[in-house]
Amino acid sequence: MSKSRVLVVDDEENVCQLVSLYLEKEGFEVDIAYNGREALEKVREQQPDLVVLDLMLPEVDGLEVCREIRKSLNIPIIMLTAKTEEIDRILGLEMGADDYMTKPFSPRELVARVKAVLRRASFVPASGEQVINYPGLNINIASREVKVNGEKVTLTPKEFDLLWHFATNRDKVFTREKLLEQVWDYERFYGDERTVDQHIKRLRRKIDFPKAPFRIATIWGVGYKFEVSE
Repeated sequence: MSKSRVLVVDDEENVCQLVSLYLEKEGFEVDIAYNGREALEKVREQQPDLVVLDLMLPEVDGLEVCREIRKSLNIPIIMLTAKTEEIDRILGLEMGADDYMTKPFSPRELVARVKAVLRRASFVPASGEQVINYPGLNINIASREVKVNGEKVTLTPKEFDLLWHFATNRDKVFTREKLLEQVWDYERFYGDERTVDQHIKRLRRKIDFPKAPFRIATIWGVGYKFEVSE
């Protein structure tokens, strides 16, 4: 079984070395880029399984790197941000990052999140439903493809996981905390629950069409649920 390859992108050498040390200890292959331009070159050449991406980068910033990756690839992305960069975190999530961690961070927690993201991105149920069909919506978990109104829609790994979770639990209400636990697959989560809101906001834009017979409904004061009118 081949090792998963992680690209760590940060202009601080000590951060790259520390993260690499912890990831390699857990069996990952690690490559490093110290600026955005180098990161994009390595993503194109090597197509890693996951990217750990700092937002504040020389030459090409992390937001632009995230945007460029998402134009053609669905590689999971975990952003690294400073605590003061709340607006950039939201923008990063809007552009397709799967998650973020604020500096300073625990290398052990980052490794746990990398494992969780990769585990979810490669998940295929051993049995049970492989394809879900609702009016105007087709979801295939084996190929991780989604069609809306007959047209293929490109989702990020986390957007797909979120949609599959909702679609297999029709009419069930989930709190943000439960979604973080069940979709992000974390035993503990120290981030902002607005991560869920940003992913749902982006997912709604991608799957919406006029008079769509399904929707991700907001249950005020509680969370979200997937509704279908047939």
